[in-house]
Amino acid sequence: MQGYGRANVTVSLAARNRSRRGFFGWRGSVSTPIEHRIPRGLGHGLALGFFVAVAAVGFAMGGHAEAFRTEYGEPQHAFARLLGLGISRVEIKGVAELDQREILEAAGITYKTSLAFLDASEVRRKLEALPLVKEASVRKLYPSELAITVKERQPAALWQKHGELFVVAADGTVIDRVVDMRFARLPFVVGDGANARSAEYMALIERAGALRGRIRAGTLEAGRRWTLKLDNGLDVKLPERGAAEALTRFAVLERDSRLSDRDILSVDMRQPDRIVVRQTVEAAAARAEALKKKAKPAKGADVI
Repeated sequence: MQGYGRANVTVSLAARNRSRRGFFGWRGSVSTPIEHRIPRGLGHGLALGFFVAVAAVGFAMGGHAEAFRTEYGEPQHAFARLLGLGISRVEIKGVAELDQREILEAAGITYKTSLAFLDASEVRRKLEALPLVKEASVRKLYPSELAITVKERQPAALWQKHGELFVVAADGTVIDRVVDMRFARLPFVVGDGANARSAEYMALIERAGALRGRIRAGTLEAGRRWTLKLDNGLDVKLPERGAAEALTRFAVLERDSRLSDRDILSVDMRQPDRIVVRQTVEAAAARAEALKKKAKPAKGADVI
């Protein structure tokens, strides 16, 4: 019985050793040589990794990495392009005021960019940071196409405040500072709060009829009423209430009397039953001289 018990113990240890070989690939015996427990090829792999690391460090320290980025872009993008995952076509939809160049520059997309490592969410964030862009969507179409769709804010007017010029939406939201002449066609409003009332101004000048094309700007005076500037510099002062009716009256007056062809600085339409005209200095001086001559008696006439 004792011998039978020792045999069982021996079998049990052998089974444990077999179990260790099955799961871990090495023997449980302490007498197994260490070289049998090291995976094959580990030495070659470590050596190769060492040389790659040395080369990478030397590449970076020697200034080659920066030169590579300048010429080919980031290494991951260059590698992806070699695999055919560059960007060969960009489809841009929804642009009216912006152009493709502005979209691509804002998105940071160049010939060095690859589709594989492009962050579509980051591109969308950059595009929506443009003042003219309200919304944007970006889709990657493998292997080499990018689709961009933008929804622009609609410019409604130009607004001048304290000498600075802005593009504003119909609700008065400031879109951006004016940096070029692309918005020169828009109505022009001046003064504090004029941006928020630009829609009111545009509705007002619709009542000018044929005179509308000659209105160059509207100035909001004290936040209450509009003064219009015509193309010849004439100011037309409108009342706080009934501005549209007053402008219609002036349009008829201009059509019939051609006030703007005279030496007049401004026409005040704030009174419903009268107009007040302010002449230029020269015109006022000439009129005063004429009145003076008219009042002087003729030479040789008797003075009573």
